[in-house]
This record gives sequence, structure tokens and C-alpha cells, in this order.
Amino acid sequence: MSTPRKKSPAVKQSPAPARPAALPAKTASSPLGLEEIKALIALVGREPFQEFEFEAGDMRFRIRKDGPAPVMQAPVAAPMMMAAPAAPMMQALAAPMAAPAAQPVEDPNIHYVTSPIVGTFYRASTPTATPYTSPGDYVKPGQTLCIIEAMKLMNEIESDVAGEVIKVLVENGTPVEYGERLFAVRIG
Repeated sequence: MSTPRKKSPAVKQSPAPARPAALPAKTASSPLGLEEIKALIALVGREPFQEFEFEAGDMRFRIRKDGPAPVMQAPVAAPMMMAAPAAPMMQALAAPMAAPAAQPVEDPNIHYVTSPIVGTFYRASTPTATPYTSPGDYVKPGQTLCIIEAMKLMNEIESDVAGEVIKVLVENGTPVEYGERLFAVRIG
């Protein structure tokens, strides 16, 4: 005595169904031949989906690609080697390896005022007004340095230290990111 077998869906795949035109119609009496199966495997290999399941009559198989989805890359040209005299080459090999370029050491007396929000940087309240501050000006904590417009709101950015503004790091009217440096202030 046998129990009825639960039928699974005929084709499962992700993201879009695809039926190759080269394959014959599926029927229970005519299973796929070797050439049709090879064509199906080739089709699945070209398509972006990772898994394909097929059932025809009592034949059932699944094709699954392992690993991440393929990423198309442009071919990279190999670097060209030029012949060089042997003596300089040997001297270069004998010389100790140079240390990678170190990051410039920042002056501890320079404080950077950064943007607390994403928006558009303005040095003055209107296009014709004088800027709130310019290089060479002395500022104190709480003094307005600029305005950042975000979602039609004008946000005044104030200095958090006392000192001399030595550089404005952003052009007027340009977009700024959160944490982007706006002003360099020499503390003192």
C-alpha cells in the first residue's frame, strides 16, 4: 500500500521565470534528453538567478550556483615592464624599503569646526551680506560662524572655541556632509 506523493511545484527559481525556447515541450512520456539538459544548464549559467529547479514527469533536478552572484568587471591591462640596467636595479633591491608616506601630523593648536548636519553651507545670512567671519578674525565660543540650510531651515553654526580663524575650508553655497570640516581655528 502506498501513500499519495505530494507534488512539488513544476519550476522554482529566483528572481524571474525563464523557459528556454530551444527545449521541447515537457510531457510525462518524453523526458528531456542529454542535449536539452545541457542547453538548460547553459541557460541557467547565463542568467542572474542562483537556483533553478525543474520537474517533468518522474524526472526532477535542481541546478544551484554556489558562491556570490557574478560581478562583471572590465579587463585590466597588464603593466608594461621596461628593461633597465642591472646595476641600478641591484642598488634599488639592496636599499632598505622606504616607509609609506605618513599622514601629516596635525597641529594640536588648530581646532576644526565641523558640520553637525547635512545641508548647504552659507557664509552670510544673505548673498549680499558680509560673511559672519573671515580668515584673520578672532572668534569666541558661541559666536556664529556660518549658516547651514537643511530642509528649508537655516541653522546657525557657532564656534565652540576662542581663537583666530585661519582658514575657511568650504566654498559658499556648496553642500556639506555630517562631520565635514568647515573652519580651521587657531586656539588662543
